[in-house]
Amino acid sequence: MCGRFSLATDQEILQEEFNFRLDDEMYERYNIAPSQNILVVGSNRKERIGVYMKWGLIPPWAKDAKIGYKMINARAETIDEKSSFKKPFLSQRCLILSDGFFEWKKNGDKKEPIRFVMKNRKPFAMAGLWEKWNDGGKPLFSCTIITTTANEITEDVHDRMPVILPKQCQDLWLDRDYHDIHSLKSFLVPYHSNAMERFTVSSAVNSPKNDTAECLEPLNSL
Repeated sequence: MCGRFSLATDQEILQEEFNFRLDDEMYERYNIAPSQNILVVGSNRKERIGVYMKWGLIPPWAKDAKIGYKMINARAETIDEKSSFKKPFLSQRCLILSDGFFEWKKNGDKKEPIRFVMKNRKPFAMAGLWEKWNDGGKPLFSCTIITTTANEITEDVHDRMPVILPKQCQDLWLDRDYHDIHSLKSFLVPYHSNAMERFTVSSAVNSPKNDTAECLEPLNSL
């Protein structure tokens, strides 16, 4: 799964890398947790737009928004079959921007937080889906991160990892008129492990209340 990540990269760098317009104020996040608002990039068919959405997808038919806590991730293997994800997979796909994600590795009776990043330290785009939920009040927009099987650098920590989309796949992924399921699912594979690296970080990241740069600092290389 992917249950914690960061996005502390400067806004100008993000907009240059992913070519999107953002009308909201952006702020650095070092320890993003489920149910929080996260930066999502979608397309209105004319341009890429950045918006903030609640992390944890809430299907339109849901009676309670709390269902989103169970839908922070969507499995790539069954994404075109599950009722919650089938519709958004066809026309409500998005990029969820990040510069690193966290998993916890068992070490005896303890769990050590591990941060996974790109070797070049560039931000990357995770494959996501978005949805609109309305219980009669103001519409609530939410999203989920798609996961796939682990690659060589993540497999001894967790058997799942977020889908990271290469730049050449991103335009089609955001194209709301593109519905080739076989082609879209071919994007949902483990990212190249030789482009990534990992390191242990402070246990401060264990609590979502700690949203500081300390959460990103390496303790040692692995």
